[in-house]
Amino acid sequence: MTVRQIRGEHITVTDVLVAAADANAEVEAYVEMAGLGSSGLVPDGADGRRRLSFAAWDTAAEAVAGLFIASGVTKGDVVCLLLPSSIDYAVCYQAAARIGAITTGVNLRMGAAEQASITSRVHPVVTVVDTDVVAEEALPPGSGTVVARRSLAAAWEHDRPGACALDSHDPVAIVWTSGSTGVPKGAVFDHANLRAVAAGTDVLSHPGDRRLSPLPFAHVGYMTRAWDEIAHGVTTVITPQPWTAASAIELLTSERVTVGQGVPTQWALMLAHADLNGADLSSLRIAGTGASRVPPELVRAMRERLGCPVVVRYTSTESSLGTGTRPEDDDDVVATTVGRPVPGVELEVVGDGGREVGRGEVGRVRLRSGAVMRGYVGDLASGPLLDPVATGEVLDAEGWVTTGDLGWLGDDGNLRLAGRVSEMYIRGGYNVYPAEVEAVLGELPGVAQVAVVGAPDAVLGEIGAAFVVPALPAAPPTLDDLRTACRARLADYKAPDRLHLVVDLPVTAMAKIDKRELAARAAELETRRMKERVST
Repeated sequence: MTVRQIRGEHITVTDVLVAAADANAEVEAYVEMAGLGSSGLVPDGADGRRRLSFAAWDTAAEAVAGLFIASGVTKGDVVCLLLPSSIDYAVCYQAAARIGAITTGVNLRMGAAEQASITSRVHPVVTVVDTDVVAEEALPPGSGTVVARRSLAAAWEHDRPGACALDSHDPVAIVWTSGSTGVPKGAVFDHANLRAVAAGTDVLSHPGDRRLSPLPFAHVGYMTRAWDEIAHGVTTVITPQPWTAASAIELLTSERVTVGQGVPTQWALMLAHADLNGADLSSLRIAGTGASRVPPELVRAMRERLGCPVVVRYTSTESSLGTGTRPEDDDDVVATTVGRPVPGVELEVVGDGGREVGRGEVGRVRLRSGAVMRGYVGDLASGPLLDPVATGEVLDAEGWVTTGDLGWLGDDGNLRLAGRVSEMYIRGGYNVYPAEVEAVLGELPGVAQVAVVGAPDAVLGEIGAAFVVPALPAAPPTLDDLRTACRARLADYKAPDRLHLVVDLPVTAMAKIDKRELAARAAELETRRMKERVST
């Protein structure tokens, strides 16, 4: 079906959806597998899929907006979504937006304490929950009026809301950080932010794309992309949760996906799956990845097996847009860098004093664009929407977000990451950046996955501990293998001091390697080792 270009200037994402409902009425906005949770809005189709057009999305959002108003939601209130990635999630998000409410999505993989910390700060008036997944009695205190996903069908019985006066700077979404360094923080975005994201999506968004969406909808990769997807008439193909390689491959082929997305681990699992052999992937025009290091051999395998360019994207929750490689970049650039700033984004790498460092020097990564959050949400029961103290720690008056990432710019202008600030360790007085060590170890034939963390040491202060998933469990690499490889390319103090062979690496709610968990394991193992040494 031909996608028509939406005309005119639009102030809010609601305006864009209304325009899309007219210009691309019958174009599919969403496709999801049926039978995965009870949908209150869209029935199962004859083909075992649920499908929602842009016109139907607009109509359903209008109906649910009426339900929210009947439940006490007014402009500026928070609506919390404890839902899996789904058509119902998308409808509720747009329903809240058109009445001036703010949507906060909660990743279902978050723990009870993390969920409670969110509701205790934003005090949602309504929480929409899939009671097949989360029992109503298990909801954290302060969740407001509970609307079960099944009961969304009742929205059709409510009066449609009248027009709500909205501005481009009205807040529309709160997106939570992963909480890997403590309590999650909520980044607030307005309609103008979403418009800026649409302008910077670049090669990953062409009119009429059919895009595979493996991330939780509560992630910044969905919550801030609504304007882009609606304006370009993009069909979002939702992968079932929990994600499997088989389901992702099936959707790539049957739904004629043009933009494949996934973290490196997901792509590696798909490439290794038998279902990919002979699969018709001729519709793919590009594949995107990110969130962790991409081994060069994986990039090469993706290009060959998928038959399309591969690009890497990098950003933070707070900045929403960041950098990316280009389709014409070679495998080495895609594997070892996160590219250059995407349209509309400025990039700096700065030292401790806030001044830019020279090419090749490691520093803090800073980003600035119209997509940057307005700030971190405060405690809405006792104060304003934004917390000025927490916000000021990462977002300055000139609009620069100082990320928690360390990196350096090469002479080619591409950004290379050296790891998180919190991950750097000091071995005998020398700074060690785990990402640099992981890049070397990840190229060893016997290493399927690797993560390096610092561990306490009585003599050196900290030492390097490498957690390795061996490619061949029967013939795993040795510590000498790792140290020899590192010393051939890096300073000797960067070579790991400990090797821990594991079956898999723990991941966070956002499918990133959980370095916090690994650091705790490494510390426990070193403490045990020191105690055993003392006892003998």
